[in-house]
Amino acid sequence: MKKFINTAERAAQDSLAGFAMAHPHQVTVHNLTEGPTFITRNDVPVAGKVAVVSGGGTGHDPLHNGFVGPGMLDAAVPGPTFTSPTPDQIFEAIRAVDSGCGVLLIVKNYTGDVLNFEVAAELAEMEGITTSTVLVADDVAVENSTHTVGRRGVAGTLLVEKIAGAAAERGDDLAAVTAIAQRVSDNIRSMGVALEGSIVAAIGKPGIELDHDEAEIGIGIHGEPGRRRVPMTTAAEITAMLVEPVLEDMPLSSDDDVFLLVNGMGATPLGELYIVFGEAKPLIEATGATVKRSLVGSYVTSLNMQGVSVTTLKLDNEMINLWDAPVHTPALTW
Repeated sequence: MKKFINTAERAAQDSLAGFAMAHPHQVTVHNLTEGPTFITRNDVPVAGKVAVVSGGGTGHDPLHNGFVGPGMLDAAVPGPTFTSPTPDQIFEAIRAVDSGCGVLLIVKNYTGDVLNFEVAAELAEMEGITTSTVLVADDVAVENSTHTVGRRGVAGTLLVEKIAGAAAERGDDLAAVTAIAQRVSDNIRSMGVALEGSIVAAIGKPGIELDHDEAEIGIGIHGEPGRRRVPMTTAAEITAMLVEPVLEDMPLSSDDDVFLLVNGMGATPLGELYIVFGEAKPLIEATGATVKRSLVGSYVTSLNMQGVSVTTLKLDNEMINLWDAPVHTPALTW
C-alpha cells in the first residue's frame, strides 16, 4: 500500500486540516483537534433561511465536505473513515447553523448514520430546534448489506443536497425544502461497479479482492461486495450491466426528463467516465426519455476504488430550475 499520508491514524484529521487551509474564504472546520468536529459555511447561521445538514464517514470526498456553501449545505459532519459521525458532532452542527427556521437533515441510509442522526435530531428538538429528515436510498443493487437495513444511499445523495440546498437558498420554509428533497430522493436510482477495491489506510489491503480480469457489479461506497462478479469486458457491456437494473427498477417513458450522473469512485480517469457516459446516454434515451441535465466526474467516491456508478433522476421543472440555481462550494460551483 502506498498513500500520501503521514500515519493511518491521522489521515482523516490531516485531510480536514488541509481542506480548511485550502478554502478559508468558504468554509470553517470547527473543533478539529478536540472535537466534536464539523464543517460550516462561513456565514452561518443565515437569517431567515432553513439550514441543510448532511454528513457521514470520511472517504467519499468531495461528499459531503466539499458541498458546503451557498446553494448547497450549511454544514457537513465527517466521521472516521467509512464510519458514521457521532450524535454530539451532528448536534453541534445543527446548533451552529440553525437560524430559527429549522434544519433539514439529509442522511444516507446506513444503520449508523440513521441512528446517530436520529439521536442528534432528538437532542436538537429538546433545545427547541425544529428538524426534519430525508433518507437517501438510491442503490438498486441490494436491499440489505453489512452496513444498512434497506437500500444504501450512494451517489444520488449529491443531487438531493444540491436541489434541497437551492430550495433553502431561495427562501422556502422547512416543509417545502423537505418535500422537494423527498421528491428527489424518491426518484433517484443508482448502480455501481468496481474494477479494483478501495484500501482503508488502517487496514492496508483492498476490501474487495479482484483479479485483473474481473469486475464486481453492484458494489457499495464502503467497499461492500456487489451482486455478482463478472469477467472484465468492454465499457459498453459493463455500462449496460449498470443501466439495465436502474431502468428495471424505475422504468422511463417518452414523457420523462432525466438527470444522468456518471460518478467516479476515486481512481477512475475522467476520460473513462466520459466513455461510460457516452454508452449510458443512448441506453437511457432508447426508452423515449430525454436526458435534460448531466454531470460527469468523481463526486461520491470510495477512497481509491477504481470504479464507476450510474445514477438517474426523473426530473420535473422545479428540480431543473433548482439544479441550475447558483451554487458556490469547494467542489461544485456555478
